[in-house]
Amino acid sequence: MPLFPDNSSIRCLLLDIEGTTSSIDFVYKTLFPYASAHAEGYLREHFAEKEVTKLIESLRTEQAREAMNGAGIAEWRGDSAEEMIKAAASYVQHLIALDRKVTPLKTLQGMIWEDGFREGELKGHVYEDVPRAFAKWKSEGKRIAIFSSGSVQAQKLLFGYSIAGDLTKYIDAYFDTTTGAKREAASYEAIAKTLGLSAENVLFISDIAAELDAAREAGIQTALMLRMGNSPPNLEAHPCIQNFDGL
Repeated sequence: MPLFPDNSSIRCLLLDIEGTTSSIDFVYKTLFPYASAHAEGYLREHFAEKEVTKLIESLRTEQAREAMNGAGIAEWRGDSAEEMIKAAASYVQHLIALDRKVTPLKTLQGMIWEDGFREGELKGHVYEDVPRAFAKWKSEGKRIAIFSSGSVQAQKLLFGYSIAGDLTKYIDAYFDTTTGAKREAASYEAIAKTLGLSAENVLFISDIAAELDAAREAGIQTALMLRMGNSPPNLEAHPCIQNFDGL
């Protein structure tokens, strides 16, 4: 399918992150391993904080639900602080290895990454055309929003501490799994409503066809990103682009 033909009706660019604005390798080979390696230490250092205690309880609930469904997950044993920390860290590492889209995991990852970004150990990868496109779209009066399975906090960190500098000045809104799953049309309906726009005035760009299918079902315009290394299952289902230049 050819490049998206007409952007005159687009008032907001809704963007995926992995494989769209940022390298998939950065997420899987840098961010995920960093969170996995630092999970236990972070939980131990912040265990007394109310937000972290709440996250551990949420992880324990998720683990119990998964174990009940016969997933072969080991029982969460012990109620002492040390046992809770080790059990939570082990389960977090399990979820990261499986790339599970679990909200308490994503929240905890964002908290761990925040330390890494602020300490200069992490820099958010963005493709070279991203800052150029962001500046162009804003000069045209268009809005920019992000929809990722990573937490809003993690999104802000990636763009705020990117290799191209602070790009958050261009971004108007962020959405994560608290809005809904990325493969459900209702999520995109909710996003359009939050943005105060008609669905047809939003263009969603992602490298995942199933996400684009859901967005299109909600009436949102779509484009499939074909970055080098991306492997879309069906090139005919959505308009295709190789970068943001020309949009």
